[in-house]
Amino acid sequence: MTGHRVSILALDGVLSFELGMPLTVLQSLGDLYSVSVVTPTEAGVTTDNGLRLSSAGSLTELATADTVIVPAYAFERGIPEDVAETLRTCHERSTRVVSLCVGAFALAQSGLLAGRRATTHWSRTERLAREHPDITVDRDVLYVDEGTVLTSAGTSAGIDLCLHLVCKDFGAATANQAARNAVAAPHRDGGQAQFIEQHLPTAAGTSLADTRTWALKHLADPLLLRDLAAHAHLSPRTFIRRFITETGLPPMKWLQLARIDHAKQLLERSDATIDTIARLSGLGTAANFRTHFTQHCGLPPSAYRGMYTRGSDRPTVPKQPTSHGR
Repeated sequence: MTGHRVSILALDGVLSFELGMPLTVLQSLGDLYSVSVVTPTEAGVTTDNGLRLSSAGSLTELATADTVIVPAYAFERGIPEDVAETLRTCHERSTRVVSLCVGAFALAQSGLLAGRRATTHWSRTERLAREHPDITVDRDVLYVDEGTVLTSAGTSAGIDLCLHLVCKDFGAATANQAARNAVAAPHRDGGQAQFIEQHLPTAAGTSLADTRTWALKHLADPLLLRDLAAHAHLSPRTFIRRFITETGLPPMKWLQLARIDHAKQLLERSDATIDTIARLSGLGTAANFRTHFTQHCGLPPSAYRGMYTRGSDRPTVPKQPTSHGR
């Protein structure tokens, strides 16, 4: 099995860190993805730190890709017309085209973002909007998914977008596995603000990480804001302020997304009923679960489960009582 074919287009001045993101995330999943790096010419390109990247493939290789990813590069130089034409051709044949950080400028120059929502690094959003007024530039998100065209904000948001791609292709459980493989936090929802004063801490015992870990173990419980604040030994007002600073989300919004994510994994990997999944994920009644899940995912739980049915390898979830270990 060749897997989902991904071509990473390394343009001149490509940022080594951003080039490594999709390689690290996608290749960690074995044969689910077939990943290659392409440069515009046989001469290769020079990375941002002066390393010479030899060509591992030509532009013609993009024609056979299922997904093309354009990492950040020296966007001030623009891109050659043959590169722009190749990206347009890929888009016309319904290839998924993705940019990381200022890679959005390559998609913009190729015309792929015209009439669409898009984002880029927060320090370059004004320039993108000024140079391409036909793009609706969203300055306050981690990434934007427009179907076959996706764009991310800067640096770590590129990891979130890569994990989002995995989630779309193979489900939330596989995306979380990719996050663990890359020693990254589980992927964040694209609607989060991209400017966060502190990076999300992942180590137990630091800041509010212990409280988030505790909440994830008690999703089935009717957790309230006061419960989370009490666990952190903070007043609700202080807790909210610190939580938003660390994660970019209000606590109860974060909790809702965590419950949806848990429900996705149960739908993908178990034969549990909708009522059971609603209870185990803390989303209330089956009707309430269906409403929230459909609003967030764009399709009902039954349709989502149908996308990721794996047949006999799905374990049965035991009917266990709701935990109240607060």
